[in-house]
Amino acid sequence: MNVFVINSGSSSIKYQLIRLPEATVVCSGLVDRIGQEGASILHKVNTNGGVNSTKLSLPIVDHAAGLTEVSRLLTDPAIGVIKDPKEIEVVGHRVVHGGESFSDTQLITPEVKEKVKKLFSLAPLHNPANFLGIEVGEKIFASARQVAVFDTAFHQTMPPVAYRMAIPGELYTKHSIRAYGFHGTSHKYVSRIAINHLQKEDSKIITIHLGNGCSICAVENGKCIDTSMGLGPMNGLIMGTRTGDIDPSIIFHLVNQLGYSLDEVHLILNKKSGMLGLTGHSDMRDIKAEYEKGNNEAILAYQMYAYGIKKYIGSYADVFLNT
Repeated sequence: MNVFVINSGSSSIKYQLIRLPEATVVCSGLVDRIGQEGASILHKVNTNGGVNSTKLSLPIVDHAAGLTEVSRLLTDPAIGVIKDPKEIEVVGHRVVHGGESFSDTQLITPEVKEKVKKLFSLAPLHNPANFLGIEVGEKIFASARQVAVFDTAFHQTMPPVAYRMAIPGELYTKHSIRAYGFHGTSHKYVSRIAINHLQKEDSKIITIHLGNGCSICAVENGKCIDTSMGLGPMNGLIMGTRTGDIDPSIIFHLVNQLGYSLDEVHLILNKKSGMLGLTGHSDMRDIKAEYEKGNNEAILAYQMYAYGIKKYIGSYADVFLNT
């Protein structure tokens, strides 16, 4: 069986073609810097003698363009690994926000897609991209079963003391406003690998996911007990374009005192803040280059980034001492 896995992130697409039951990775790749200058695709085909890599530099305006180019590489006469898209039997999609509707993997149906769309506002950088990956996947691999794996599912084991917020109760009971957490597939995988390495099921582990999006998670005995992200994937650690933790009073000040609209504030906090707001760059490779040049803004951003991580590690270490 050929299983094609798609991870449509906010500015990238990672993918793998896996052959079961051997669990052999036939090929993999990364569509990078979508919608930015320097966009590229790195496509790797695994062979008995090693790895054959193809690097393409080309404009990739959006996720649809990126996935279309990936499908061409999969069936390319010279470097392709399949002859026909019908050879793909299952397409697995990472979906960031599942709300309280999904606590496990789901076969994608029109009803599932509709629920994913309703959660766009809670994950505006990701669920639309994830949904687009589903839509394009359905067209390219029309005969395959489409399956969704939700980032929020792993965090459904959090206790109420961790996921409830100190707001009027009806906002939770009627509107499901609570902490959900994200990057669950990453935290689940990393914690499981750590448990296996330590050979200790009875464990207390802190996992950290760092990329354009960042989060940290406290995992006890293989189950999430707390995580840095909440209702949406904007709070917690400083990220590429997202603020991380900020004082909510800032939002009211921007609207009531400085005249920004709520849509403008939403755009600022989600797409113009974080490392981008601090340095003018959202990609850590660019920021690292400026750091090494002695750029003071890049140096401060690095220090703030690391400081936030240290604060969460200390907090979760203390939580573990009391469980």
